[in-house]
Amino acid sequence: MNNFLLNQTETLSKFRVISLYFATALVIFSLAGVFSKGLNLGLDFTGGYLTEFTTQESVNKADMETLLTDYLPDTFGLASADNGTHWSVQQADNDISLKGKTWLTDFSQQSGLNITPQDSIYIGSQVGDELIDQGGLALITAVIVILLYLSFRFEWRLAAGSVIALCHDVIVVLGLFAWLGIEFDLTIVASLLAIIGYSLNDSIIVGDKIREIMKRNSGASIENIVNLAIKSTIVRTLITSGTTLATIMAIWIFAGESLSGFAISLFTGILIGTFSSITISATVPQLIGLSADYYNKKDEEVCALP
Repeated sequence: MNNFLLNQTETLSKFRVISLYFATALVIFSLAGVFSKGLNLGLDFTGGYLTEFTTQESVNKADMETLLTDYLPDTFGLASADNGTHWSVQQADNDISLKGKTWLTDFSQQSGLNITPQDSIYIGSQVGDELIDQGGLALITAVIVILLYLSFRFEWRLAAGSVIALCHDVIVVLGLFAWLGIEFDLTIVASLLAIIGYSLNDSIIVGDKIREIMKRNSGASIENIVNLAIKSTIVRTLITSGTTLATIMAIWIFAGESLSGFAISLFTGILIGTFSSITISATVPQLIGLSADYYNKKDEEVCALP
């Protein structure tokens, strides 16, 4: 029995270390995509016209793009919803875009489709620049506040592991969007903030269990403590992640193309966040010198104070 438990511990430890190397490679690959290809910023950030209309009959997206090309010679983005009856056309902030309120009338009269205009709004490029600054500031502020909170709640090595896991999750999602060229808009920024909160929850569960076991078993090795903490929390983590992923899948399938990027971001972030809570937030503290008797030493120092 002892040999079996020892083999299990060694297997889990090897898995965590190998997975940490894999996570590092994933971050490097993601950063390469962000810096080489960049993010495909949506209209929220670049500025331009957003024109929405509906058609009485369902139209294939490829056919609609072909029809619109005659009226919008510049590059445009097209999204559909409601089984191909609700359409959103995005035009960049250039000269042809300034005709965004008039081209739809010509298109409606000459395309042969029964078109009902819904909305046409213009977003200035200055607003887009402000949104980039504010979105980035929101992400940085969230990470700093989380670092301060975790440093207060846990030993600093456990806090460092959790923050590194958070950064890993966000970078991997950004890398996915960069490599695949998926449009990056405000809904994706909102999903990144949600991913930070979700990843933090997983990391705190593991970190809290590590702290609890350290207080009870100060004589055990830190490797065994970390492995025991992971085994104790893995079922709860997988159940929580599984139910959340099922909800996001429903959004991905039924909410339409307008929320597909949001669903992709959250789905990827939760998968990666579950992975990082085991391989990063639990392993990094061990590698940077977390001691199994840390809390015992701390209690002794408090008792020694006059």
